[in-house]
Amino acid sequence: MDQKTRAYYEAKSRIFKALAHPTRLFIVDELVERERCVLDLTEMIGADMSTVSKHLSILKGAGIISDDKRGTQVFYTLKFPCVLNFFSCVADVQESVIEESRSVLSETKDYHARSKNE
Repeated sequence: MDQKTRAYYEAKSRIFKALAHPTRLFIVDELVERERCVLDLTEMIGADMSTVSKHLSILKGAGIISDDKRGTQVFYTLKFPCVLNFFSCVADVQESVIEESRSVLSETKDYHARSKNE
């Protein structure tokens, strides 16, 4: 892989890394509904403000959200609602994995049931 190609994939990787935390996924999910201020998110998440601010900073640094300071409050919005397409894709993968697991479990049960009867 050449340097230009590596840089291209590293840039994509930063976005995935920014989303790779349950709290940040929750924040993005909440921002789909409407803009939120840090205080609202802090209460919803149940963490201290510095922790929530760090998560917001990571999402902002990746270009996923933007902020707007109004007086003493900072409001955050989702910059790219197309992130929801990714969430939908993740849900499809999860459903597929669950279905495959169920199928394997069913086959395993059938196998053991046949083995007992032999």
